[in-house]
Amino acid sequence: MIYGGHFDADKKKDEIKKLEEESNKSDFWNNRDTANEVIDKINNLKKIIDPLEELQDEITSNLEMIKLLEVENDYSILTSIADDIKNISKKLESIRLLLLLNGKYDNENCIIEIHPGAGGTESCDWASMLYRMYTRWCESKNYKIELLDYQDGDTAGIKSVSLLVKGNNAYGYLKNERGVHRLVRLSPFDSNNRRHTSFASVEVTPDIKKDIDIEIDDKDLKIDVYRSTGAGGQGVNTTDSAVRVTHLPTKIVVTCQNERSQIQNKEHAIQVLKTKLLLLEEEKQEKELNNIKGEHQNIDFGSQIRSYVMHPYSMVKDHRTNIETSNVSKVLDGDIDMFIEENLKRGM
Repeated sequence: MIYGGHFDADKKKDEIKKLEEESNKSDFWNNRDTANEVIDKINNLKKIIDPLEELQDEITSNLEMIKLLEVENDYSILTSIADDIKNISKKLESIRLLLLLNGKYDNENCIIEIHPGAGGTESCDWASMLYRMYTRWCESKNYKIELLDYQDGDTAGIKSVSLLVKGNNAYGYLKNERGVHRLVRLSPFDSNNRRHTSFASVEVTPDIKKDIDIEIDDKDLKIDVYRSTGAGGQGVNTTDSAVRVTHLPTKIVVTCQNERSQIQNKEHAIQVLKTKLLLLEEEKQEKELNNIKGEHQNIDFGSQIRSYVMHPYSMVKDHRTNIETSNVSKVLDGDIDMFIEENLKRGM
C-alpha cells in the first residue's frame, strides 16, 4: 500500500513487456507521435519499476543478514543493517512520490508564468525573487530552462516572465505552485523602512506536445507585436518579433519572444493558448461533475497559497498543508521540495 493506493509491480512489468513488443514492430515509427507516446510510457514505467526491483534486492539482502546475525553475534553486521534501513526508507519515499505523479499531464514539461500584483516596484521586485527561486529549484533538479518572455520592471524587478521548464515530471512537481504568493518584509524601496506586503501570481501550464483539437476563431484573438526586451531579448533579432496574443472571450494573454521570427513566436503562443483553453474546459467539466456529486472543491489559482514573512519574524507557510519553516532565505534560494511533496500527498 502506498499512500492509500495499491501498486501492482507485476502488472506494470507485463505492461512494459507489451509496449516493448509493440515498439519492435516494423511499422512502429510510421506514426511518430504515437510512437513517442509509447516510448515515453515505457521510460516512465521503468523509472518506477527499476528502483523498486533494486529496493527489493536490498531488502532481501538485509533479511539474509538478519538471519546471519542470529547465528553470529557480530556488531558490524547490525551497524550495516541500520545504515541500509535508513537508505531503504529514503528510496521508498522517493518511489512513493513518483507514484503520486499519475495525473494526465504530470510527465510533461511545463510553462511557468509570474506576474506581479498591484504595488508597483515592490511587487515587481517580489516577482523577480520568485523567478530566481524557481530557477534555482530547476537547476537543483537538472531541469533545463528556456526563457519564453521577459519584461523588465520600470524601476526594478520584472513586469512579467514566462519560462519553459524541460524535464521528466516537470508539470507534476510544479503544478501545485499555481496561485498567489504573498511576501511581507521591510521594503528596501521605502526610505522610511516600513513594512510592506506584496503579491505575485504564479501560473503553471503543461507543455502538451501533441496537437490539441481546439478551434479558435480569428475574430476572438487580439495580436500585438513588439520589440523583444530584457533578458528574453538576448539572442533574438532587434525587429518587432515578440508576440502577445489575447483571447478576448476568456481574457487569457500569452506572450512569446524567444523565437527568432514573429511567425514562430505567434505559433508558439497559439499552442500555449490552446493548452490553456483545454485546461479551462477540463476544469469546468470537473467542477460540474463535483457539483453533481455534491462535493466542494477549492480552486487554488487566484487564491493565496503561500506566505513568505521576513518581518517581524521569519516564516514561510503553505496555507493548504500548513507546512512551514523559519528559514526564509533557504526557501527563496530554491529549497521548496517540502512544499511540493506535501501538496502531492495532499492530492492523493
